Amino acid sequence: MSDSESNKPQSESEEEEYVVERVVKKRLVAGKVQYLLKWKGYPEEDNTWEPKEHLDCPDLIAEFESQEAARNAKKTNKENSTSKAKPAKETTASNVTKGSGSVKSNEVYGFDRKLEPEKILGATDAGGELKFLMKWKGSDQTDIVLAKEANVKCPQVVIKFYEDRLTWTGNDS
Repeated sequence: MSDSESNKPQSESEEEEYVVERVVKKRLVAGKVQYLLKWKGYPEEDNTWEPKEHLDCPDLIAEFESQEAARNAKKTNKENSTSKAKPAKETTASNVTKGSGSVKSNEVYGFDRKLEPEKILGATDAGGELKFLMKWKGSDQTDIVLAKEANVKCPQVVIKFYEDRLTWTGNDS
C-alpha cells in the first residue's frame, strides 16, 4: 500500500482490520472452539474470545496448540512422577475438562485415530521440529502432527498446504 493510500480516510462501509498478536487461551462453548486473542496494539483488557471459524491466523493457532500440547505433556509427566505417593486416579472423560486442550494419557490422537486428513490449517516449528495443525475429515477436532509423518502418510495434503501459500513474483528484467 502506498503512503497516499494509507492516508485515505476509511469509508463507513470498510471495516477496520485487527491483527492478532497471540492466542492466549482456548475454550469450548456449545460444542464450538473459541480462542482468547491478544490484539496487536491493544492492552490485555481488550482481549476477546472469538470463534475458531472467524479466525484467519492458522500459524498462531498452531503455535498455541503446540505449546499447549507441550505444557500438558510436562504436566502429565510431573503427575506421573508424583503419583507414586498417591493412588493413581483413573482417567475418564468425566474428569478431563472438555476443550481444555488436555490429552488423556490413553487418548488416541493424530494419525493413530485412523481418520483421514482433510486439510493442514497451519504449521509451527515449536520444539525444534516442524509440526502441522491437521483437520480431519468427518471431525471437528484438530491435532498437532509431526510434518515428517504427514509427508509420508498424506503427501497430497502437505503439497496442497504449501501450494496454497506459494506466491510467485514476476521477473521484470
